[in-house]
Amino acid sequence: MGRQKLWQGKLGGLAIYAFVRRWMSTLDYQVLMYDPATDPANDDFQTSMIFVFWHEYIPCPFYLRPHCDIAMLLSRHRDADWLCEAARHMGFRTVRGSTRRGGDAALRELARASRTLSLAITPDGPRGPRRCLAPGCIFLASKLQLPLVPFGIGYDRPWRMPTWDRFALPRPYSRARIVTGPRLHVPPDLDREGLESYRVHAETVLNRLSDEAEQWAVSGQRRRGQIRAYSRPRPAVRRAGHNDGTSSLSIRLA
Repeated sequence: MGRQKLWQGKLGGLAIYAFVRRWMSTLDYQVLMYDPATDPANDDFQTSMIFVFWHEYIPCPFYLRPHCDIAMLLSRHRDADWLCEAARHMGFRTVRGSTRRGGDAALRELARASRTLSLAITPDGPRGPRRCLAPGCIFLASKLQLPLVPFGIGYDRPWRMPTWDRFALPRPYSRARIVTGPRLHVPPDLDREGLESYRVHAETVLNRLSDEAEQWAVSGQRRRGQIRAYSRPRPAVRRAGHNDGTSSLSIRLA
């Protein structure tokens, strides 16, 4: 039975990978980028960051930024096994766990991964509430002293799944729009009140960016500074000075 589940996960993941590649390739992607240097496929990308976006839009970054030295946090739930395998095909490293409950091990593994990789977190996953940012990514940004980079995603009138996050399935050949925000720097050694203050701020920014991207996708208007986005891996040349100072970092979770 264990081997059967293993093969089911591998085949399911391969199917999701093929579906995402084919389906998402039909979309028209336009991006408004606050800081191009936060794009992991940009030649000027220099250091590890923590990318945050809502759970309902996971396929979009999967498709647009494969093989970009990113570790993604995915839940330990069985229904995430296929997604984990698909992420591996897309060139993402995956860390299994949650930043909400029982996530100490996951946070430590993310800390280790941040020595050489950027991190990607859907801060309302894996079970919601929808578009409510869990404090784990704020805690991680504070401890690791890595900037949070929020980005909103929107499709033109997508189909919505009957799931907790109202998972967005874009219509083929429709518009996809991404709006990235500035880096959010979280100070070290924050108390609970400080963490909550930054959590609320990050949630507000991410919701504002998401609303803007969704409205832009529906309107179809041209925006000053927009650029067309393509599926693109990171440059082959390794960036110098990648995340210096975190190699000996130890996280102690309260």
